[in-house]
Amino acid sequence: MSDPVLVEVQGGVATITLNRPQAFNAMDMALAEALAGATARLAADASVRAVVITGAGEKAFCAGGDVGAFAAEPATVDVFLSEITGFLNLAVSRLRAMDAPVIAAVNGIAAGAGLSLVACADIAIAADTAKFTSAYTQIGLSPDAGSTWFLSRLIGPRRAADLYLNNPLLTAAEALEWGILTRVVPAADLKGAVAEQAARFAAGPTKAFGAIKALLAAADADTLESQMAREGRSIARLSRTADGLEGVAAFAGKRKPTFTGA
Repeated sequence: MSDPVLVEVQGGVATITLNRPQAFNAMDMALAEALAGATARLAADASVRAVVITGAGEKAFCAGGDVGAFAAEPATVDVFLSEITGFLNLAVSRLRAMDAPVIAAVNGIAAGAGLSLVACADIAIAADTAKFTSAYTQIGLSPDAGSTWFLSRLIGPRRAADLYLNNPLLTAAEALEWGILTRVVPAADLKGAVAEQAARFAAGPTKAFGAIKALLAAADADTLESQMAREGRSIARLSRTADGLEGVAAFAGKRKPTFTGA
């Protein structure tokens, strides 16, 4: 039996591959638990300076939850869903808390929990053949894995409501226009575009990237004055990091900086 999640770390870039292509990379308990474990290991690995999450095969990024598994034990499905969403929530929280930027490489359909993983990424690059939908209410359920938190911020409450209540199937171009995606590339160019972006992040000031992630996450819930104070503390702290000192010295010396992520 193959591993439900594959992890490869090379050149500071960690690639997480959801590995159930025969099931459109749908989220069953084994995949959710493995994803939680993978993100825990990567979050503790200081050599990781960029993360890519994608799906195995060409048809799906992640088609959401494995509904067949939901149906297997109807008397205890609530317990099952509490457990599986617990693993998924841990994975999403760790991806958001990491300094390393996270790139969703969307190679196919992203539905339900798959859409949540796209939304939680810092950058989302999709093949022009990818499709996007919520799908939760099609089976009488509500969203999970931070989906409503991320998507209401990315696309606004009106479009988020439309996405969840009407379940439109969005093309990659439509998802880009809505604000779900960062950019769309031809399917044949997806791996190259993602690799280029990941390498750029892996060579960058990782702690500064992490600070930006934290500042953006806090912005909606804070006042202007509190956010400016938070920004002031952040920039002062970063100015004493190795990369902060290197960046300033390189600018003063009119040379390209060499960042180490420290």
